[in-house]
Amino acid sequence: LWQLLSELLLRLFLSSASSVGISDLGWAPRWASRRPPSGSHMGLERWLLATIPSYEWRDAIRTLNTLQTNANYLEQVKRERGDPQVQLEAMKGFLERSGLKVEDLDQLNIIHVTGTKGKGSTCAFTERILRNYGLKTGFYSSPHLVQVRERIRINGQPISKELFSKYFWQVYNRLEETKDPGHASMPAYFRFLTIMAFHVFLQEKVDLAVVEVGIGGAYDCTNIIRKPIVCGVSSLGIDHTSILGDTIEKIAWQKGGIFKPGVPAFTVPQPERPLEVLRERARESPCPLYLCPDLDAFEEDDKALQLGLAGEHQRSNATLALQLSRAWLQQQGYQGKELGKRPVPLAPAFRPSSSMVQGLQDTEWLGRNQVLQHGPVTWYIDGAHTTSSVQACVRWFRQAALNEEKPVDGSEVRVLLFNATGDRDTAALLKLLLPCRFDYAVFCPNFTEVSVVGNADQQNFNVTLENMLTRCLENQKKWNRLMEEKVGQDLWLSPPMHRPLNSNSLVFPCISHALQWITQGRDPHFQAPATKGLHLHPVAGTGAVLLKEAAAIRVLVTGSLHLVGGVLKLLDQSLSQ
Repeated sequence: LWQLLSELLLRLFLSSASSVGISDLGWAPRWASRRPPSGSHMGLERWLLATIPSYEWRDAIRTLNTLQTNANYLEQVKRERGDPQVQLEAMKGFLERSGLKVEDLDQLNIIHVTGTKGKGSTCAFTERILRNYGLKTGFYSSPHLVQVRERIRINGQPISKELFSKYFWQVYNRLEETKDPGHASMPAYFRFLTIMAFHVFLQEKVDLAVVEVGIGGAYDCTNIIRKPIVCGVSSLGIDHTSILGDTIEKIAWQKGGIFKPGVPAFTVPQPERPLEVLRERARESPCPLYLCPDLDAFEEDDKALQLGLAGEHQRSNATLALQLSRAWLQQQGYQGKELGKRPVPLAPAFRPSSSMVQGLQDTEWLGRNQVLQHGPVTWYIDGAHTTSSVQACVRWFRQAALNEEKPVDGSEVRVLLFNATGDRDTAALLKLLLPCRFDYAVFCPNFTEVSVVGNADQQNFNVTLENMLTRCLENQKKWNRLMEEKVGQDLWLSPPMHRPLNSNSLVFPCISHALQWITQGRDPHFQAPATKGLHLHPVAGTGAVLLKEAAAIRVLVTGSLHLVGGVLKLLDQSLSQ
């Protein structure tokens, strides 16, 4: 309490002193809990500022989180949903109140990418390729996994806590000062971060910005961008149906909403009907739309390009990234001549430069087909949350884990850690996971700990723990029903499966508790807090014995990027630094 009071008083002191200059006041607050080191030549002003960055950061995150629950804004979005122009006008108003004009964004040389699955990986490949050319890159994506500053990156790295705090308060204070009682006074969470990202990229003078669409395209707040250098559409599928529509054609219409007049756009092979919708959207814009060839076309002498992201589906994302980066370089005059413009041409294959080859190989994107080997426990982490992405996840997991040699004594335990959010059909997703032959299925909310203290980056005020636990219990029931059907169909069940089916699925109140049970103290990287009465499930003890004795524990974490973020936060402490 005393430390918090000291920080608050220090903040008030700095605020009141800012207009006259702290160093001119001639006195130091006697209540400060820390003092400059003895013999230090650090000035009082610099020392005082150095004492508060952690407080400024926490304060910024708490304030940002309040923008999640603006009821008036949510009602406004519902009213505006049918008119994308109204949506963009609202975003334009917020941007101008923050001190920018839409025209200012033209300076950012933006690559704008949408899609249902793979758009984040495509952006990561593209950013890494262009960074290899010595360019200073900005990268805006969502959601974050551990810390919110992951969403805004400079040269591939999340901006520092100090920079985040600096730009957060600059934007927030400008918006506060320009409140209009007749309109929404503050933008909601994602809109605010989008505006802040534009401020960061302009102030930090990046050479280009790779911007990932949040949801859809036409209505998305990133679509305030007027003149991107190039646009991309990754693989399309069914997701966010309550917002984007319940057919793939409606979703394709939304995605094609980012096309701009005269700006080249690229997409990967799509089903015929959504591809025709994209063609029509390109004609309406009008803009040239190109279809990317398979990655095989870029590989010479049967020498496969090495990708930093695992999974066969990443080849589609890589070929889109190659086309986006090449188009950007050509449009900016870095190499070659401008692409020819035909009605619906196939984008030409080309010989990737060494920077492109190295960029594909060096790309990292946490939480996507990621493997962590921690002693006897191997974590397979993938944020798949749509039907098609879960199918890809299953193919990857079976290739990466199930085809490996089993331990000599054969004692291998396979665990699914799952959660899903929104209006997704979890029964369909869980059914796709059955071929992975899990011995246990574990369900938990996306909360890292039951207590939210210290987890401001992962707070979500739009859902409650009770609601999420209810969803987990429903998912457990769906899994048990699927397992009952599976038992009647074949005999692949491994020895642990011969117990009653309800002993194979467990629900825990948070990620930390779930990981404690799964690891049983055998993961040297996971430092579990002491928790009494953890194993309340009636048969959890039986499973604990198997987990303690198994030579290998293979855990697939999937269903939600938010779940993946919570798991990574606990397994890799460096991500929270």
